[in-house]
Amino acid sequence: MFTRSRMPKIAAITMTGALLSACAANTAGSSAGAGSGAPGKGTEAVGFIFVGPKDDYGYNQAAYQGSQAVAKAFPDLDVLTAENVPEDDNAARVMNSMIAKGAKVIFATSYGHLDAALKVAAEHPDVAVVQQGNLITKAVPRNAGTYFGTVYEPVYLAGVAAGRATRSDKLGYVYAFPINQTISNINAFQRGAASVNPKARTFVVNTSSWCDPAKQAEAAANLLKQGVDVITQHQDCTATIIKATEAAGKYTVGYHADASSLAPKGWLTGSQWQWAALFTDIVRTARDGKFTGSKYNANYRVGFKTGQNPFVQSPFGPSVTGEVKDEVARARSWLATAQGSPFAGPVTDQGGTVRIPKGTVPDYPAIEKIDYFVDGVVGKLPK
Repeated sequence: MFTRSRMPKIAAITMTGALLSACAANTAGSSAGAGSGAPGKGTEAVGFIFVGPKDDYGYNQAAYQGSQAVAKAFPDLDVLTAENVPEDDNAARVMNSMIAKGAKVIFATSYGHLDAALKVAAEHPDVAVVQQGNLITKAVPRNAGTYFGTVYEPVYLAGVAAGRATRSDKLGYVYAFPINQTISNINAFQRGAASVNPKARTFVVNTSSWCDPAKQAEAAANLLKQGVDVITQHQDCTATIIKATEAAGKYTVGYHADASSLAPKGWLTGSQWQWAALFTDIVRTARDGKFTGSKYNANYRVGFKTGQNPFVQSPFGPSVTGEVKDEVARARSWLATAQGSPFAGPVTDQGGTVRIPKGTVPDYPAIEKIDYFVDGVVGKLPK
């Protein structure tokens, strides 16, 4: 069950076996799918589910901070949060339990929560259900949608800083799964580095997990043994890799959240989420009864070209010179133009095939469909 904290209008839970049973029992007794009004009209609560802990120095921490911004913006609402929610049917159980507690807006914040989110949306047409990160390619309920920022744009900028910092011309990238998001990030990082250092190469290691500290430590050690002197990552929890890189006296590029405190000497910069504005706008849209047919249905994307990218660049570390900062700033301005993109052609893959011709600037949906590594990335995609 949900336990309401002593803090006004905020509730938090942690996933356990007992909780899952309670959620299932609670859902069975609820009037699932009742109501015919516009999604979110008369909202009394908002629910957020996270695949990991709220203090992971990464993906889940950023999303949790966004939920707290919603609590601050709407003090009359209950904000229900659930940590460590698996990417399976348990996610649907938790969301249904939140709906039973009055939630009319649900944020399913992990990539693997999509199927559960769409199932819940279909069962509850009066609830706005949004999922973070996926690209929907099929017909879905009108009260469902996805949202995300163009992550690869600030990752490209971080690549510029990394390309200038490396002395070995070997960069490292620890990633979880070979999904379009991670592939685009790795490619953008390499292309950013190569734009200022053509000799730069990005060595990749796959962990097959969003957060496994043991695998992360092994991956970082492997990269360091290969002579990599700048390491970045696409992992939900980032502390293990950052600490290992700092201990080795090498440079770190962060991801998801500002973790510069973990690497006071080696921190270069990073990419981090600032979800507050987007989350509050989604809730406001739903409360006004305008979610159905709004910009948040299907696939909503914002980036440097729209001026609303929730993914921003982290602060620079002490070793980044003013010259490099200016270089990054110029690249940032270029990305916001019609001609600017981490994937402005020509783009060549590892095998030497031109995938994006010279003069072509792919749009955001096209970039999210990239399924190959670009020239300069060392390592193969798992089959």
